[in-house]
Amino acid sequence: MPLLLLKDLPRYECLLEAAKSFPDLDPSASEVFLNLLRTGDEVFRVADHHLARHNISQGRFTVLMLLLDKIENCPQPRTPAELADMAGVARATMTGLIDTLERDGLVKREPDPVDRRMMSVALTPKGEALMRTILPGHFKIMAALMTELSEAERKTLVRLLNKIVRQATTLSSTSAAPSDLLAATPA
Repeated sequence: MPLLLLKDLPRYECLLEAAKSFPDLDPSASEVFLNLLRTGDEVFRVADHHLARHNISQGRFTVLMLLLDKIENCPQPRTPAELADMAGVARATMTGLIDTLERDGLVKREPDPVDRRMMSVALTPKGEALMRTILPGHFKIMAALMTELSEAERKTLVRLLNKIVRQATTLSSTSAAPSDLLAATPA
């Protein structure tokens, strides 16, 4: 689902002009922000198209990835609460995702071996088989999307994106009014 509904972004000159009417508009920051959103939308669209060919949504794919036991340091199975926290979604959302995955035979709920009051979620053989089908193409798409960047550019991009994520986390953790956020940002 796209976050930015603009196909063509405003030219920098237009942002400069708009800043005359809106003094809080930083044309450079707005240009980067809009390009970041558009890039995210396009990357999401490419990945979503690939997953749709396998009749699976991004949310369901995320749950299956979190349960995939072929990734190191990823003990299995997981509780629905752990999955919700790892995916950054509400527990009710995760319950819905697990329900549809279970209905389709891709995951199973089982009593937790340590605490019988809790349920654990694990991939079924059918779920593992689906992931073995999806992942090769998924990884090829990721690589294809990044072919325009050198290894050094990729590392720089990751470093820059992490800076934005840290700042977004800082801004979202505060209950300050939007006008107060400017005071919290470095110049």
